[in-house]
Amino acid sequence: MAATVAPAISPTEPDSDRCVSEEESRGAEAEEESTQQPTGPAATVSHSRLSKLPLSRIKSLMKTDPDVSLASQESVFIIAKATELFIEMIAKDSMVYAQQGKRKTLQRKDLDNAIEAIDEFAFLEGALD
Repeated sequence: MAATVAPAISPTEPDSDRCVSEEESRGAEAEEESTQQPTGPAATVSHSRLSKLPLSRIKSLMKTDPDVSLASQESVFIIAKATELFIEMIAKDSMVYAQQGKRKTLQRKDLDNAIEAIDEFAFLEGALD
């Protein structure tokens, strides 16, 4: 008769049978994110890698507003990221109309249809005329 030996479980290993609450998992995720994000000068360098739009161009556009005297790197990055997300959203919604017309290329009428049909784009009505 062979004896089996169970491996010892160290206290640092999480118990796989234990259910983790949402709060604990969110706390662990936030902890991981905070340790991964750079701060200081390295953070501004990584911003340019995370943005697909040219940050210098966005900064110069922001400075054309007479109410803006200074624009921090963080604010420029946030504006760039919001712009990217907006372009992605309107392009995806317009693509639905292009596919309905059995086309792979977006046309102006697809953008117009998306703007008319989706309430989130109501502020753009009449802007493309």
